[in-house]
Amino acid sequence: MTVTRIRAGWASAPPEVDVLVVGLGITGAGCALDAIGRGLSVLAVDSHDLAFGTSRWSSKLVHGGLRYLANGQVGVAHESAVERGILMEVTAPHLTHALPMLLPLDGAIGRRQATVLRAGIWAGDLLRAAARTSAETLPRPRRISATESRHLAPVLGAGVRGGILSWDGQLEDDARLVLTVARTAAGLGARLRTRLRAVELHGRGAVLRDELTGTTHEVRARAVINATGVWAGELVDDVDLRPSRGTHLVLRGDALPGLRVALTLPVPDQRNRFVNVVPQKEGSVYVGLTDVPVEGAVPDVPEPSEAEISFLVETTSAALARPLDRSDVVGAYAGLRPLLRADGHTSDLSRRHAVLTSSTGVVTVVGGKLTTYRRMAQDALDAVVRSTGLVAGPCTTARLPLVGAAPRTELARLAERLPSPRLVRRFGTDAGLVLAAARDASGLADDELLAPIADGLAVTLAELVFGVTHEGAHDVADLLDRRTRLGLVAVDRARAEPAARRALALARTTVR
Repeated sequence: MTVTRIRAGWASAPPEVDVLVVGLGITGAGCALDAIGRGLSVLAVDSHDLAFGTSRWSSKLVHGGLRYLANGQVGVAHESAVERGILMEVTAPHLTHALPMLLPLDGAIGRRQATVLRAGIWAGDLLRAAARTSAETLPRPRRISATESRHLAPVLGAGVRGGILSWDGQLEDDARLVLTVARTAAGLGARLRTRLRAVELHGRGAVLRDELTGTTHEVRARAVINATGVWAGELVDDVDLRPSRGTHLVLRGDALPGLRVALTLPVPDQRNRFVNVVPQKEGSVYVGLTDVPVEGAVPDVPEPSEAEISFLVETTSAALARPLDRSDVVGAYAGLRPLLRADGHTSDLSRRHAVLTSSTGVVTVVGGKLTTYRRMAQDALDAVVRSTGLVAGPCTTARLPLVGAAPRTELARLAERLPSPRLVRRFGTDAGLVLAAARDASGLADDELLAPIADGLAVTLAELVFGVTHEGAHDVADLLDRRTRLGLVAVDRARAEPAARRALALARTTVR
């Protein structure tokens, strides 16, 4: 029988802990891992599911901070480069890889602007070196010819006179990173519960409502961390946010045939704004993103506007030989950035995070971005230890590999030996565990567990079963929208639902 510390509902959660974390996006999961790594007892809860909010709506990149450097945010840029290096070389090499990014130089970019952009990209490489990230992990940028540019990106228009090729970090998936951080924390003893909503929150605990049963439970804690992102101000009165919406498109690979690199396309008449066109491992392409201020109530799931979709289609098309059509867009998603309120456009607001302590003692960590989640969690726990006097060890997360992590050479050898390289890419050295757990839970043969669940969908039944037995998936939406990302394309999601229901039925008899 499989035991998991990630479960839905109250499920015998501890009534008293050292640290209660509210919110299980990347920041909350990071806080849970940091706290348990310091020797503190932890309960971390979310009213919905792991990676339900902003964390799953990113560009799926781990940025080195080039844009922040261009805006004069040197500290943020350096922090981003450092955290990118930690993710790619220490904590999550199995979930990250180097992404070649081409800035095409064409008629839309004058010689003077090209010089400025080239200088900026080389400055970004200095950030990489200052962060001590190896050039083997992220190669140095270089100027390339028109011929090489068209070889890497045959979709570009005829006016391309060359390009600048640079490298940044790409995630296997943002929600997968959240799940892996959560599993690491759970493996060290943290208790993680989804479908538990904080209805009252103060510095010494909370009242939690089980969203499955409607029952309420009181938890006492020596410290409480509010890591709910754009919803942080709903739980404490001392947080003033100005969210902005970032929208991405999802395209099939055949909309941009032959694309071997990501494209970085300047937005006309905008300083330091770009649209990124990012190919994914299994054929789709993400295009993003926008920056639109949002006022009023924060929705559970933000919706892209048609104006944003049109903007992304038109901006991308300007650089292509064959313009995109609205029919090329098979999916779209939007996330809300939890920016601290200040004057000016949301695109100019600092992405630096802040750690705030409310009048009742709740520590809120807000702002920042996915790449710097680990440092955000470290700063939040440092604040907790200072303010409460909790006896805790030092932060260990900068040198603590996440579950499944291994050197890239070892991962490559493992991918050659195992029947499913996809499992190695998504679970690292735990790929064998995924298959074994699915086999034990279902009694099915490996061939059936590793076969794609539908034509054209690479997801396997083994992943779905493991999502229930080891990752706390409670329903079809958990499996298709967060444990996998099939929900990004509605037609793919519909085709996958029978397999998700089957996985839930197979796995539930083995979970307690």
